[in-house]
Amino acid sequence: MTKKVLYITQEITPFVSESPLSLLGRLLPEGIQEQGYEVRVFMPKWGIINERRCQLHEVIRLSGMNLIINDTDHPLIIKVASIPGTRIQVYFIDNDDYFSRRGMTAQDIRNDEAFNAERTAFFSRGVLETVKKLRWMPDHIVCHGWLTSAIPFYLRTLFAEEPVYEQTTLVNILYDDDDLQVALGDNMRSTLLTEEIDEQQLTAYQDPFDIQQLGRLAIDNSDAIALTAQAEGSKLADYAQQKGKPMAVAPTPEEMPQICRQLFGEE
Repeated sequence: MTKKVLYITQEITPFVSESPLSLLGRLLPEGIQEQGYEVRVFMPKWGIINERRCQLHEVIRLSGMNLIINDTDHPLIIKVASIPGTRIQVYFIDNDDYFSRRGMTAQDIRNDEAFNAERTAFFSRGVLETVKKLRWMPDHIVCHGWLTSAIPFYLRTLFAEEPVYEQTTLVNILYDDDDLQVALGDNMRSTLLTEEIDEQQLTAYQDPFDIQQLGRLAIDNSDAIALTAQAEGSKLADYAQQKGKPMAVAPTPEEMPQICRQLFGEE
């Protein structure tokens, strides 16, 4: 039976401008698919994405849910398109408050500090709720980019009893985020909480709950860690090693699909 991989990233070229993150966002699902896996991809529908040019359309049967973030309902809209020249579908998480009217450059995100914690929680829960609604059971999940860092935590807490995720292996890709200038505001810890999540589950993380603490949260709840070449020797890579997480380095972006397969335990 064909194994299924859910790939969650914050950037994919050509939907957004080419960068190291968006280029790997394109190469990784293609490479995994070439290895014989069935792949589905999720990313945010950033406001800079031209829906007509990229041929996005709304998936009505998946849209219409509301997610409560900090006691406020926020509508979840799902759009879909294909990576040009491939058979890979990309599902876009959309919401006017968090994505549609907002940029995605590093400067945009720095200037949007008040929304970063809520955006992270909304995107993470939106992906996991949508996959559950699809009734598509991934064997493996790959998380790529700081915006996906809450997904491992929610998978092990809020969605721990969901049959869709029962047998899932989760691999987290690390960059060198030691100097990543992303401010999460002063509400990251409280924003992650829901009625079903006890505050005690976050006591291991220091205040301010910054990008490094968010990275540690992702590592603690992941099964394995894939390192980009730039991530070797970073604080988060050292932390993952101290935690005894299985780790492997991809010297080039083209080698990341094989590294992920190795960490899936299917090499």
